Amino acid sequence: RHKPQATLITTGTSSGKTECFLYPILDYCYKNLDRRGIKVIILYPMNALATDQAKRLAEAIWGDTRIKGKVTAGLFIGEGKDKKKYPKEMGENHVIENRDSIVDSPPDILLTNFKMLDYALMRHNFHNLWNFNLDDTELLQFLVLDELHTYDGAQGTDVANLIRRLKLKLNIPKGQICPVGTSATIGSGEDSK
Repeated sequence: RHKPQATLITTGTSSGKTECFLYPILDYCYKNLDRRGIKVIILYPMNALATDQAKRLAEAIWGDTRIKGKVTAGLFIGEGKDKKKYPKEMGENHVIENRDSIVDSPPDILLTNFKMLDYALMRHNFHNLWNFNLDDTELLQFLVLDELHTYDGAQGTDVANLIRRLKLKLNIPKGQICPVGTSATIGSGEDSK
């Protein structure tokens, strides 16, 4: 069985960074359709970026008959309480956005920001989000940090500690999660080194 390797993707805006990790994570979800729970977490620094990427993810899932209706993704960004406004199911151009639906039936792919992931790990009312992962500690395989360059200084320290708490809560052994980082602006010229 192939073990995914830690990956850093640096290339310009709209040049295919998302596709570099999108197809491997969808493949992992497809190969593990029989296992329920969160298989992939994608962390975004801004909700607008998460919302935009959620649409692309929904379109990729909807457009593939092998995973349409089988692989799910949820957008967990601090909104999603109004059942009429936030979808409870996957659609052609949207992921699950209703917070209660996400917690009650955890998606295969969780799109979130670091603050909401922190809440999900710490707050009792979000405990059910992790039930399947607590039973199947090998399930979570990918952690994608989009726009990696924004996680520096104090925020970088917070995110590093958040990842440690995630691993502790889910009893994830060292080396299990494949980290993937993306950046359009990590540096150029002499700064890129």
